[in-house]
Amino acid sequence: MMFAAHVLRIAGLFALLALSGCSTWITGGFEDPDVKLLKVEVVKAKLLRQDFKLRFRVDNPNDSSLLVRGLRYKILLNDMLLSEGVYSDWFIVKANSHKNFSVPIRTNLWEHLKDISKVLGKANQPVHYRLEGKLKTGFLFGHSVRIGRNGDIIPGDLIPE
Repeated sequence: MMFAAHVLRIAGLFALLALSGCSTWITGGFEDPDVKLLKVEVVKAKLLRQDFKLRFRVDNPNDSSLLVRGLRYKILLNDMLLSEGVYSDWFIVKANSHKNFSVPIRTNLWEHLKDISKVLGKANQPVHYRLEGKLKTGFLFGHSVRIGRNGDIIPGDLIPE
């Protein structure tokens, strides 16, 4: 009987310690991290497969470290899905600090060749792109931060003269 009471006290203590680390979320003092897409880097481009790296920066405005558990993403060109996936590496962003990370992306533009050639064939017409995602944070009480970036590119501007 005495042993069970000690186990319950210890379990309660662990629960309180776990909740105290998440108290900023419970009380509303937690600020979402700011996530920025810094760069899209071409790693390798072949006919049937293209490899890219998306370089991100996570800014943590909070007074406690932030655990990042991964990223779910979609990349669209004129509402045509080019790539989607999950990046599941874990890392920590220290309090009031930032951290850069890279997400490897693989596409097969050959599947969309007809549509892409139509879009890119008009060198002066803007092409709309969109990156959607969710950054997963936290350990016991997970939280997702939405990521969205969109804009237009002019294909003619990308062709060297």
